Amino acid sequence: MDTSYIFLADGFEEVEALTCVDVMRRAGMAVTTVSINPELEVAGAHGVTVVADTLYEDNDYTDAEWLVLPGGVPGAPNLAAHELLCDALRAHNARGGKVAAICASPAVVLAPLAIIRGRQAVCYPGMEAMSSSVNWGDAPVAVDDNVVTGNGPAAATLFALTIVAQSLGQDKAAEVASGMLFAF
Repeated sequence: MDTSYIFLADGFEEVEALTCVDVMRRAGMAVTTVSINPELEVAGAHGVTVVADTLYEDNDYTDAEWLVLPGGVPGAPNLAAHELLCDALRAHNARGGKVAAICASPAVVLAPLAIIRGRQAVCYPGMEAMSSSVNWGDAPVAVDDNVVTGNGPAAATLFALTIVAQSLGQDKAAEVASGMLFAF
């Protein structure tokens, strides 16, 4: 199974990032957390420091299953400012690779890269005004072809389970949800 990468930048939303790691690993998916900082330690938006599995430059993302972006401010803007990550996201999407973003990241990272242009997507409420080229919805999670988006921290579990369902099927996602006592 190909590895999925969850990118961490200073100011990332802890609930969104760590919920994805936890749920995807419960499903048996290979998940690696990636610091875009020069060091492995990444400071979350609410004072939780996480030690990532690897540094950005130590990976080849061409065979990734998922590239996952948590939100948070200034986490999402920090991700958007990382040119190599933006190049990897564009290339991954161009070859039909799976991309997921939640909270601020759909509007701050994916929309400017044209990854969600003309697609159905959701983001943190109020950030939709950042891009008129996206068909913004108001559901907690949206799926449009190879892209999954979520609207914020409260949707983190549903967002992660949707990623699992897109990779391993609805039954596997329901199994993981049941073990977590989450209605899916």
